[in-house]
Amino acid sequence: MDNRYSRQLLYSNIGERGQKLLGEKTAVIVGLGALGSLSSEMLVRAGVGKLILIDRDYVELTNLQRQTLYNEEDAREKKPKAAAAYDKLSKINSAVEIEVHVAHCDAGLMESVAQEADLLLDGTDNFDTRMLINDAAFKYKLPWIYAACIEGSYSSAAFVPEKTPCFRCLTPVLPATTLTCDTAGIISPAVHMAVSHQVTAALKILTEQFTGPYHMHIGNVWDMDYMKFDISSMTESACPTCQTKEFPELNREETSAMKFCGRDMIQVIDGRLTESVVTETLEQADIVYKRTPYFIEFNYGETRIVSFSNGRMLMHNVVNLNKARTIINQLFG
Repeated sequence: MDNRYSRQLLYSNIGERGQKLLGEKTAVIVGLGALGSLSSEMLVRAGVGKLILIDRDYVELTNLQRQTLYNEEDAREKKPKAAAAYDKLSKINSAVEIEVHVAHCDAGLMESVAQEADLLLDGTDNFDTRMLINDAAFKYKLPWIYAACIEGSYSSAAFVPEKTPCFRCLTPVLPATTLTCDTAGIISPAVHMAVSHQVTAALKILTEQFTGPYHMHIGNVWDMDYMKFDISSMTESACPTCQTKEFPELNREETSAMKFCGRDMIQVIDGRLTESVVTETLEQADIVYKRTPYFIEFNYGETRIVSFSNGRMLMHNVVNLNKARTIINQLFG
């Protein structure tokens, strides 16, 4: 067989019908770190019709231990993860349509991509964005698949409107932790286990074979522990997402500044700070800056700042939102 999907076609649960369905479907992946970069590669190799990829960050050297889609050149160039993913994925399977957004996933963008999707996948590292994905999924009646990992632990679950509770319903019983990869570390096998569960569920959903019982999967690769529990009956009667359908995260006013989970970095969004405004200000202040095809990078005191053309800035070595706003005011008035 010279068909690139021959081994997948031989698998009885996919076959010709399943492969055809895969090629007709669109999946959205929010976040292209360890989880999203791996799930995007698996889906491209499997032959999904279209991928929509969203990520606001760029590749750094510390990513390469677990984010297997990227390489040292990406880290040296500080290439946005969405752009680096496009470069790699389009060479793996040129038949897959790939749309990328180097952007913060706010409510507007989330609703826009949800309206052309068949499935949403979580590749994020923060609770707020997962709740946003959850609201969009249940508003537009789309399945979505959660995944997370930290240290040697992993978890994953699929949420299907009108068949399962939503992610918000489960938050009281999910393990509470303030740990992140940047504070507690992570090993690559935990990532692969989380994504293996996530993409297997994705293949079932995209080939129209995903039926109950619906489980949350939790494990620890280091201890070689694994468990699952049925989530079907865990719906909260007053849930504002799946029951009263208020969708609070989609209607929440977007904050202009937010802290990245577990990192000494603040994101600031200010539409006034276009590329021309930033470069003119820096030149007038005699501040040296570096221009890449994707952003402008410069130092202001001890703060390293990455400025994108749409007014989005990432401030490194800043942990306080007020300090971030003060820096903006000092630089740009």
